[in-house]
Amino acid sequence: MNAPLPLVGPIVLPLVVAGLLLAVPRRLTLHRIGWLGTGVAVLAQGGMLLAATRRGEVLTERIGGWPAGFAITLAADTFSALMVTVVALVVLLCGVFAIGSGDDRRPYLVPLALMTSAGAFGAFLTADLFNLFVLIEVMLVPSYVLLTAGAGRERTVAGRIYVTVNLLASTILLAGVGLVYAVAGTVDLGELAGSASRDGALALAGTVVLLALAVKAAVVPLHGWLPRSYPYAPPVVTALFSGVLTKVGGYAIVRIVAVVYDGAVDYRWVIGLAAAVTMVIGVLGALGETTMRSVLAFHMVSQIGYLLIGLAVFNPAALTAAIFFLVQYILVKAALFLCAGAVVVGYGTDKLDRLGGLATVHRLLALAFIGAGLSLAGMPPFSGFLAKFLLLRAAVANGDYLLFAVAVLVSLGTLISMIKIWDLAFWGEPTPAPVDHGGRPSASVNPAGQPSVSANSAARTDDVPPRMTTWLTGPAVLLAALTLLLGPAAQPLLGLAATAADGLIDPSAYVEAVTGR
Repeated sequence: MNAPLPLVGPIVLPLVVAGLLLAVPRRLTLHRIGWLGTGVAVLAQGGMLLAATRRGEVLTERIGGWPAGFAITLAADTFSALMVTVVALVVLLCGVFAIGSGDDRRPYLVPLALMTSAGAFGAFLTADLFNLFVLIEVMLVPSYVLLTAGAGRERTVAGRIYVTVNLLASTILLAGVGLVYAVAGTVDLGELAGSASRDGALALAGTVVLLALAVKAAVVPLHGWLPRSYPYAPPVVTALFSGVLTKVGGYAIVRIVAVVYDGAVDYRWVIGLAAAVTMVIGVLGALGETTMRSVLAFHMVSQIGYLLIGLAVFNPAALTAAIFFLVQYILVKAALFLCAGAVVVGYGTDKLDRLGGLATVHRLLALAFIGAGLSLAGMPPFSGFLAKFLLLRAAVANGDYLLFAVAVLVSLGTLISMIKIWDLAFWGEPTPAPVDHGGRPSASVNPAGQPSVSANSAARTDDVPPRMTTWLTGPAVLLAALTLLLGPAAQPLLGLAATAADGLIDPSAYVEAVTGR
């Protein structure tokens, strides 16, 4: 059915606002209003899309009014509406954090962040593979600048790895889209529905697309770029990336496997193997790291494996659990990176051997971290427990006992790594404010990577830890509270996830809406 509101809104609005803000790079107040206002507007539209698709309806919009087959088609079902909504919430709260951290003082950070979010929203809503490629590039090009801007050898090396790998993956993605078109004569997801299960050549061409998306989702063994780049970005950029970039890759893999491959019955063992290896390698990497953000970056890898369990089992229960897991995982991971970012802003480091006693000074921040960390590990009563319990129950019901065992052990490893961060950074004696060799408060690192003394650090003494404002800690606290709420009050989200899963198991409504017949 035709959308009652423009589906192009979440794409165009951030791009328009970004363009306007580029013209006034020094107007900090306008940049803050632009980021927060756009975040609220897109979040509201995501909520309206959820309300309109909650019973399985599929909304479509053909740009320019062209007929199906010629127009750029956007489509929103419950799955894509959920993704738009939860990512919009993360983008909005990253804007709040940027105000508290001072990251938004960089002249072009806000427009680039809005452009990145616009590409992500478009990737969730597009209904053909070529426009998926285009919108992923709209998302990635500003992210190159966001990650590489600033001084420092580590950031330069991280930026080089990030840009090189993602450019290579984008080249592979474009080649895969070209191969699909050469075989099928179309890249429209509706027209391609089920074709990979019948045509071996198309299945091979689609595998090239999935390979590129696996790189962008950081599936093992294509994951190495993520933990070598994300921890070196400015704090707000790392948090933004955690809620946006790899999630687009994960979403696209789920959509393509469900629609084009009909659930990939013959290849589920491959997906299951990828899930197990991704979980194990990710958690082992996390256990060996020594900074908060590097531990969390490896957990981004391991948790993608849980999403792949839903695809490996591919039944209504498993996909419902996977979609519920993906939504709560975006919130949890953003909360954890915002906690780590607050520590970096306040103390100038997130190295575990240089921190301690944060829980005695920053109680709300400590509660946010331990809540989000326990949810990540799958501890009750947080939403992560319910998500993983439902995934594991679906795996056992399907006879996938190896996946069950691996997932349980990985959750234990995740808990150990969260306890390590808690013990070293939040427990013990309070960390003194950083001082230089002259005994004065040292400069923290500003968003551009240059030493600077912030309003917080200027008031530091050797005995008084830095003060963290509500703008800095509030977003993490809010997201952590939401993950707790989604545990006992999970039914609304589970209902939406079940509707989204039904639309993936039987994509006929999506196909009919996209093709117009």
